[in-house]
Amino acid sequence: MHQLFRLVLGQKDLSRAGDLFSLDDSEIEDSLTEALEQIKIISSSPDYQTSNNDQAVVEVCITRITTAIRETESIEKHAKALVGLWDACLEHSLRPSGKDEDTPHAKIASDIMSCILQNYDRPPVMAVAIPVAVKFLHGSSKDMRRNLSNYLSLAATTRAELLAGHTEAVLSSVLQGNVMLLRVLPAVYEKQPQPINRRLSELLALMSQLEAPEQYHLLKLLHVAAKRKHVEVVQNGVPFLIKHLKDAAHNDAILNILIEIASYEPLALTSFLPMLKETSEKFPYLIGQTARIYGAVGRVDEERARSCLPPLVSQLASAEHSSHHLLLLEIKSITDAFSSILGPHSRDIFRMSNSFATIARLLSRQLGAAKAEGSRIKTSSDVAFPEKLGEAKLTAARNKDDEKLQVKIQAFENKMNASINSSGSIRRYSLGHICKEERKSMRFNRSRSLALHTLLSKGVSSDDGEEEERTEPPTSLSLSEINPRGHGSDMLALETDTHRPPLRNPSASHPTIAQIESENLTETVQGKSQEATPGATKSPAEYQDKLYLHLKENLSAVKAYALEIARKVPIPDQCTIEDTVRSCVAKLFFTCALKGHYCLYSKSSFTLVSPEPQPWIKIMFLFQQSLFPEPLSIQSHSVQLLRALWEKTQAGGTHSFETAMTQSTFPQQKALDQVQLHLEEVRFFDVFGFSEAAGAWQCFMCNNPEKASVVNQEGQPLMEGKLKEKQVRWKFIRRWKTRYFTLAGNQLLFQKGKSRDDADDAPIELSKVQSVKAVAKTRRDRALPRAFEIFTDTKTYVFKAKDEKNAEEWLQCINVAVAQARERESREVTTYL
Repeated sequence: MHQLFRLVLGQKDLSRAGDLFSLDDSEIEDSLTEALEQIKIISSSPDYQTSNNDQAVVEVCITRITTAIRETESIEKHAKALVGLWDACLEHSLRPSGKDEDTPHAKIASDIMSCILQNYDRPPVMAVAIPVAVKFLHGSSKDMRRNLSNYLSLAATTRAELLAGHTEAVLSSVLQGNVMLLRVLPAVYEKQPQPINRRLSELLALMSQLEAPEQYHLLKLLHVAAKRKHVEVVQNGVPFLIKHLKDAAHNDAILNILIEIASYEPLALTSFLPMLKETSEKFPYLIGQTARIYGAVGRVDEERARSCLPPLVSQLASAEHSSHHLLLLEIKSITDAFSSILGPHSRDIFRMSNSFATIARLLSRQLGAAKAEGSRIKTSSDVAFPEKLGEAKLTAARNKDDEKLQVKIQAFENKMNASINSSGSIRRYSLGHICKEERKSMRFNRSRSLALHTLLSKGVSSDDGEEEERTEPPTSLSLSEINPRGHGSDMLALETDTHRPPLRNPSASHPTIAQIESENLTETVQGKSQEATPGATKSPAEYQDKLYLHLKENLSAVKAYALEIARKVPIPDQCTIEDTVRSCVAKLFFTCALKGHYCLYSKSSFTLVSPEPQPWIKIMFLFQQSLFPEPLSIQSHSVQLLRALWEKTQAGGTHSFETAMTQSTFPQQKALDQVQLHLEEVRFFDVFGFSEAAGAWQCFMCNNPEKASVVNQEGQPLMEGKLKEKQVRWKFIRRWKTRYFTLAGNQLLFQKGKSRDDADDAPIELSKVQSVKAVAKTRRDRALPRAFEIFTDTKTYVFKAKDEKNAEEWLQCINVAVAQARERESREVTTYL
């Protein structure tokens, strides 16, 4: 063991503990296991809980040890010693004695838990740690159980088999109230379904007590169980799902589970069909999913086919255009299985008209005629003559309907032939083709403003006016100059603003969505002429494009969600995926939508590096879909670029973009919470805010033009007052000095004393500030504390305000001043160039 560790731990010398941080990590790496063993001995002594000196020594040493392990990436070497100390903590009380104070051993356990379980992607470490981790599910504090649940859920996504042997312990913890562990169960179920099946009814009973994120994980568990076709799911799951079908927040997930059950046990859903119809009428975007359930039940036998067809036909006449294709598919699948229902003209009905209301009327008429024919009952010879008379009338009516049907079919074919002769080429018209033409026309009309704006602001991308072909999509996507509200009056204003200078994007070589859609526009125009020849490209629906069909079913929900989320989370102008040592990160760039005279981000960008790129990609995908009136397909060039970003984040292509978007279209609530928390931590909301009037995210200056003159007035301070500056770097030593600070121009000035008349010390150049960060009070407190840090390229400053409100004012003003200094520097560089 290193001599300094031996001195600090052997003599419990707190005065020398701070010197441990002056040692290089590699210098003490070989001593860490021995130091952990010594800490275990000290913390197990009877007088440890009453000795403040011993507790302080142990806390400092553990902080130094865990830091060295992370920096040297030697967790596998020291995992056994860490877990041994962690396990020893269970022999002592871990529940807080006071209101907020953790016990000494709980503090040790928390530090070690964080160090170990952050390596959830390392199987050797998890194999040692998980058997001890599950013990903490019952004997620790609520906060520790919550943090532990988060780590175990991450471990379950990579190595579910390590948790499978502890399924009973996880289940017991969930049923005792630790509902955060519900996210672990879907992954564990694949490896160990029997214990969960036995207690499935108890788990489902928790639904009413859960919040939306936990409800989602419970439904996800039920979906996984439904795929495994266990009888417990049918017995307990179907009544439970039907009971909660009125909850619009989870209707989509519930219907997906019912579709899975209907694929192998359709009879279990027969009695619930009327409720499904009510749900689809109340929420039209669910029609496609309910139709699939009707289709599954209707294909069981002819009796159920006759009962399932009328609801589907009635919806065909009144449903939105996006649902017609799926309704027709299910109707046709039933009538193909039992051809006697519609008779010989079923194929003609489906191909002869592009009016879904007409098809619905013809189908209703045929169903009514078939029902009338089937309802004739022969009782005796006394009623023979009336029966034959009725039959003759029915036959005459059917013949009349058949003649009308044939006339309509002939008129339709004549119309098609006339169109073929006029175009001089052979074209095959069908219901799907007409829908495709309607979609193409809609895309052309709605994308003209984007295309025109692209040409005005960006110009031609190459010398010959054509873009160079790429062999594979880039792992970067630019979303600049896109209005989150879609194609409204602002977009028209952009079309006419020809004198506006183009943006200097951080990566101008990457295409914007506007450029992407202009390419789609060109492809659409070319596609209209290409389809006049055999072998023309088919529509996404004809290719059975899963992404297209999924978006088609849920288009209204996607648009509503995108509009709502765009008010809470900003849409990046550009996203780049970059590799790191362990995984990959998303580098996101944000600019102001207005770009006014005093704008903070007209030439520069607010940059955010996110360790969780996938939620951002989903947000960008949903935002992009909200801009267009029709569903996007996987073949779209813009979707291909997002797909390339997604695949860059997947190790070995674990989950494809198409699968991820269809199975979970919307980001999980926890992921959105993490996104917003990250934006708060980097102080994004200090310099950006959502403008209700503009319907977009704008910088502080553009949102508050009345303050621009005050902020930009030369010689006038933006803010001034007293702050306490920390004089030493060690956390356990609290030594502060009060100074007088002035925020003005490009500098944060501070005097040596408490008065503004004292001599100045060296100022902080705001253009050199890398970031400003609030210092959390404790691990559990996310509220704004009094203390904050300023990071420059050479030094870190720690300041403390008189209260939280004053700290908030300083943080916002400093962030605004830093952004203004960077923008001013960017303008000077641009002018010089």
